[in-house]
Amino acid sequence: MYAPSSMPDYTISKGAQAPSQKLKLDWVYGYRGRDCRSNLHLLPTGEVIYFIAAVVVMYNVEEEMQRFYLGHTDDVKCIAIHPDKVTIATGQVAGHDRKSDAKKSPRTASAASSTSSSTEDAADDETDSTDIKCYVPHVRIWDSISLTTLRIIGIGEFERAVCCISFSKADGGSHLVAVDEANDHVLSVWEWNKGEKGTKLTETKSATEPVLAAEFHPMDHKQIISCGKSHISFWTIEDNRLTKKSGVFEKHDKPKYVTCLAFADNGDVISGDSNGNIFVWGKGNTRIHYAVPSAHEGPIFGLYVMKDGTLLSGGGKDRKLLAWDRRYIQKTDVEKELPEGTGPVRTITQGKDNQILIGTTKNAILQGSLTSDFYSIVQAHTDELWGLAVHPASRQFLTCSYDRHIILWDSSSHTQVWTKTIDDGCQSAGFHPSGTVIAIGTVTGRWLAIDAASRDLVTVHTDGNEQHDCMEYSPDGHYLAVGSHDNYIYVYAVSENGYKYNKVGRCNGHSSYITHLDWSADSQYIQSNSGDYEILFWSASTCRQVTSASSMRDIEWSSQHCTLGFSVCGIWQEGADGTDVNAVCRSHDKTVAVSGDDFGKVNLFKYPCCQPKSHSNSYSGHSSHVTCVRFLKDDSRLISTGGKDMSIMQWRLSS
Repeated sequence: MYAPSSMPDYTISKGAQAPSQKLKLDWVYGYRGRDCRSNLHLLPTGEVIYFIAAVVVMYNVEEEMQRFYLGHTDDVKCIAIHPDKVTIATGQVAGHDRKSDAKKSPRTASAASSTSSSTEDAADDETDSTDIKCYVPHVRIWDSISLTTLRIIGIGEFERAVCCISFSKADGGSHLVAVDEANDHVLSVWEWNKGEKGTKLTETKSATEPVLAAEFHPMDHKQIISCGKSHISFWTIEDNRLTKKSGVFEKHDKPKYVTCLAFADNGDVISGDSNGNIFVWGKGNTRIHYAVPSAHEGPIFGLYVMKDGTLLSGGGKDRKLLAWDRRYIQKTDVEKELPEGTGPVRTITQGKDNQILIGTTKNAILQGSLTSDFYSIVQAHTDELWGLAVHPASRQFLTCSYDRHIILWDSSSHTQVWTKTIDDGCQSAGFHPSGTVIAIGTVTGRWLAIDAASRDLVTVHTDGNEQHDCMEYSPDGHYLAVGSHDNYIYVYAVSENGYKYNKVGRCNGHSSYITHLDWSADSQYIQSNSGDYEILFWSASTCRQVTSASSMRDIEWSSQHCTLGFSVCGIWQEGADGTDVNAVCRSHDKTVAVSGDDFGKVNLFKYPCCQPKSHSNSYSGHSSHVTCVRFLKDDSRLISTGGKDMSIMQWRLSS
């Protein structure tokens, strides 16, 4: 790497401070419904509360506002609402192995977990990025009004993840039950508000098979019901000891999974299972009091008793929402089938008035009623997410994922402009400078261009048979560079404002897959990074390598997406390996740069960032590797994407 000739006094020992600008979480797109249960509730404030990645979202649909609890350090897996409807408990999984990260980044701790509200700062005071303890599974109990953390319990007590939690109801919510997802599925009971870290009263191995739900009985704070693979168990707490009685299915076929629980007004326990049955277990009894066999075709994933006593059941295969009276007779005039695009029911809860909220297995949240249609209020991607591109002139951006969905978003209204499904999983995307055409790279070696307004297909090409990791148009719109996993960069001449493509050739010289590309401001040159940490330069018109790196030191680059280069060498922290940073983006005013790393962090640096181990402002929210970061055209917002957490986060840049 060569410093530009405009920096004759560059010295490697000079330090670089974090920028004065800050990022504040502005909006979170997505919901985790694919593998979590009972994670959708309505608060007295009118906000819908749910989670995705490491963020708990409180979304006021009517006012189009979101607030966030950002105390967690990795995936939130479960949530419980206290009887006071204000106190919240959330449990998380074991975090990444961040010991080296914690040691190398103490300077980022003060800015960790930036939030969207001044009251949220208190929620993050107890989460220091240098505290290794925060990366083990634990439960955080917090206030949903002030967003302050009240207790952190279970540090060192859970092995893999906290998969189920529930507050007691009959005693005012002084107890909490939690289940570890590890092999023994240890069930523990806590006096959560006793002592600084809560007091564990008792624990026991609950089952050798997965546990899907654990709830205190609403009328008896000494009884807990749990269910999961091949079991439903009735627990009693006596003298701080747990005793278990297993549910007896008698003449009924034992289901492979008991998937969900609910409680009737009279204290009966209601269960749904993988065979589509609804079983009613009499209060204080371990035998089936009443059965509704084959209530659904396929499994029942959600049960909920409404305020008027109506039981709602949601099908995990048939996508149906059914209603049952107090005698468990189906209300035949009520049968809703959810759209195929939003997926089957995962969880059900009561919304405002007669409204019903449904979380689905395809990560959507629907709102509707028994007398009206359901519509989506939250929906994003359902598989690993890498593709992100921003519109060159407006506040729109586009994401595409392995789920084969391409979504154009409006960052101002936080809504989908349109969505399109293609045949292949998507890896990368890029807007033509005119904004009229979008290039999409897939995981199969195909790439396509689509019309940004009509979604119509413009062209399809195949180059190799491996994924295309980056799609970048030249600033003048006359070229498209396709960086592929087969080590080549394919260059196309583009005409007719992005509607016609002719292959120029391929750039051959990298010995590993292409990771990032940038174009020079004059559209003559390409700089590229590869999986073996090479930085190479190319003449776009000839596809030939420019072997003299020093001759490129004063080239002005139209973007900074390459993670390796002189102007961003400071984003690499001590001890980092070449895969720790997945993405970087320079603001259009060239004052700051943002990186996304393997530890779920979005890091804000001064630009140019050419001093080794530069200081940064670091922000939490993602729980998976941050796969891409991009500033909108006016630099007012930053968009970040999480790979396996499938979330899209929108950050506000402020001075």
